[in-house]
Amino acid sequence: QMPSSSGQPGQGKKIGHRGVDASGETTYKKTTSSALKGAIQLGIGYTVGNLSSKPERDVLMQDFYVVESIFFPSEGSNLTPAHHFPDFRFKTYAPVAFRYFRELFGIRPDDYLYSLCNEPLIELSNPGASGSVFYLTKDDEFIIKTVMHKEAEFLQKLLPGYYMNLNQNPRTLLPKFFGLYCVQSGGKNIRVVVMNNVLPRVVRMHLKYDLKGSTYKRRASKKEREKARPTFKDLDFMQDLQDGLMLDQDTYNALVKTLQRDCLVLESFKIMDYSLLLGVHNMDQAERERQMEGSQGGSDEKRPVAQQKALYSTAMESIQGGAACGGSIDTDDTMGGIPAVNGKGERLLLYIGIIDILQSYRLIKKLEHTWKALVHDGDTVSVHRPGFYADRFFKFMSSTVFKKSSSLKSSPSKKGRVSLSVPKCGGPGAAWSASQLPSERDENIYDLRGARSFPTLEDEVQRINPRITRHSVVINDMLKHQTYILVELDFFLNS
Repeated sequence: QMPSSSGQPGQGKKIGHRGVDASGETTYKKTTSSALKGAIQLGIGYTVGNLSSKPERDVLMQDFYVVESIFFPSEGSNLTPAHHFPDFRFKTYAPVAFRYFRELFGIRPDDYLYSLCNEPLIELSNPGASGSVFYLTKDDEFIIKTVMHKEAEFLQKLLPGYYMNLNQNPRTLLPKFFGLYCVQSGGKNIRVVVMNNVLPRVVRMHLKYDLKGSTYKRRASKKEREKARPTFKDLDFMQDLQDGLMLDQDTYNALVKTLQRDCLVLESFKIMDYSLLLGVHNMDQAERERQMEGSQGGSDEKRPVAQQKALYSTAMESIQGGAACGGSIDTDDTMGGIPAVNGKGERLLLYIGIIDILQSYRLIKKLEHTWKALVHDGDTVSVHRPGFYADRFFKFMSSTVFKKSSSLKSSPSKKGRVSLSVPKCGGPGAAWSASQLPSERDENIYDLRGARSFPTLEDEVQRINPRITRHSVVINDMLKHQTYILVELDFFLNS
C-alpha cells in the first residue's frame, strides 16, 4: 500500500487508470506522471498562496462545498506562470476547511508549500493493485494519492463529520487529509488527495502488512512475495508472527482505545473495507545487518531522521503516547515508532495507520458481499456490513495482532535500549482510562462497544450447523437490503 520509492515503476499491464507508456513512464488517464506532478505543484502553489492572503475565520457549513478553479495555459497568464506542460485547469475543494485541518495539525502554509512544491515529488514504485498513483514529498511528510471520482465525492460528503471528529480528538490512526484537488487535462479529471505519510523512508521496514481482519484470500500472492519489499496480508501475519506483537500494558491500552474509537467513527460513517497498514522495523535485525556489513555508519538509528512538521503525525503520538500527558518520548531511540517485541524477544518499532477509508457500503459492495457470502463463508470475506466489519477488524487487531505483556518494563539504566513504557496518565484529564478497556483475562468476551458478549440462540445454531445458519443470514441480509439495492440500482442505471 505504501511501497518503496526506488527508481521508476516497472513496466506491466494497465491496472485501473494507471499504465505505462512506450518510454516506460507511468501514466494516469493517459497523462504522464511528469505532467501530473508538475500540474499538482503549480496548482497547489497558486491556491495555497492565494488563500494565505485571505483573512482567517471560523469554518462555516458552506465552506465544505466550495470548489475554486483556475486555468493554467502553457503560455502563462496574468495570474499563472508559463509552463511546459499541456494546458490544464486546477480545482481546489473546500480550501477554507482544509486550511483549518492543516492548522489543527500545526502545518503552516509556508511549510506546506515548501514540502509539496519546493522539491520534485517522488513517485512510489510498486503502488499496489488499486490502480492509484502515489507520490511522496522529499521530506517524507506527505503522500499524494490519485483517487476515483466516487472516492473524492465521498470524501467531500465526509468533511463535516471529519471536521467534528478532528475537533473532538486530533489523535487518531485515521488518515489525516490535508487537501483535495483535481487536475483537468485532455478532457480527463484526475483527482488527488494529500495525506500524512505513515511509513517514513528513513526507517527500514523489515516487514510490511496490510491487515483487514479477514481470512478469505488474504495471503500475499507469489508475485507480491518476489518483490524486494513485499506487502503481506492477514494469513501471512498469523503464520509468521503467531505470538503477535507484544506491547507494554500502557501502550497496549492506549492503542486499543484509539482503535476502538476509530472503528466506531468509521462505522458511524458506514465505511468499510479499510486496512491497518503496519510497518515493522526490527532493531535487533538491523544491528545484526550492520555487523555483517562491517559498517558503523549505515544504521537506521544513526541516519538523520526527518522530523515531521505535522502534530500527532508519528505512530506513538497517534495513539496518545507520552505527549498526551505532558510526558516526552525519546524520538532518538523510537524514531516515532511504537516499541514492541516479537515472540523471539527481538526489539521492534511499529509504524501504523488506518488506510483506504473512502469506501462506502453502497450497491456494488452489497452485491459483492452477497455473492461472496453465498460461495464462501460470509464471515471471512473482506467486504461486509460496516458494523460487522468494524467488530471483526477491532477484535483481530486487539487480540491477534497486538497483545499485552505485563513483563515489558522500561529499562532506563541500559543505554541505547528503547523504553517500552509510556508515562502513566493521572487525574481527571487523562487521555484514556484502563478501566474502560478489557483486562487480560476478559479480553475475549468484550466486543468493540465495551459490552460483554454472551452466547445467543443464534450462536448455538451456528455451532450445531454453521452452513444452514450462514446461508439463512445471507438470505436475510438480501431481503433486508432489497429495497435499498433496488433504489440504488435505479440511481446507478439513471446516472
